[in-house]
Amino acid sequence: MATIFSKIIEGNIPAYKILEDDKFLAFLDVFPLAKGHTLVIPKLEIDYIFDMEDGHIAELMVFTKKVALAIGKAIPCVKVGISVIGLEVPHAHVHLIPMQNVSDMNFSKEKLILSKDDMLVIAEKIKSKL
Repeated sequence: MATIFSKIIEGNIPAYKILEDDKFLAFLDVFPLAKGHTLVIPKLEIDYIFDMEDGHIAELMVFTKKVALAIGKAIPCVKVGISVIGLEVPHAHVHLIPMQNVSDMNFSKEKLILSKDDMLVIAEKIKSKL
């Protein structure tokens, strides 16, 4: 069954892409907790991140680190937090969230509503720091 993330990978659903290679894709979360909230996914459709092969998880984390460092340079924050929840979409993914404090990682809080123009500007700012 194709997930929404698989449809993004295939280009059937648009996304604010940050970085992409043959194995992974990073794009802005359209329901962000903070400006710059980014999702990093493997292109291999697998539901649970810990079902991934060890080497693939390691590669995912190296790719994720590149994106997190760019977010930290582009978006004013104390640190970029990382979270793996995996209940919202049955496709392994990592959340990268610019943080001022730990409450910025609270997934129960209200999501931001950003315009398309805001999302494009944020995506370009992060891409420029890669």
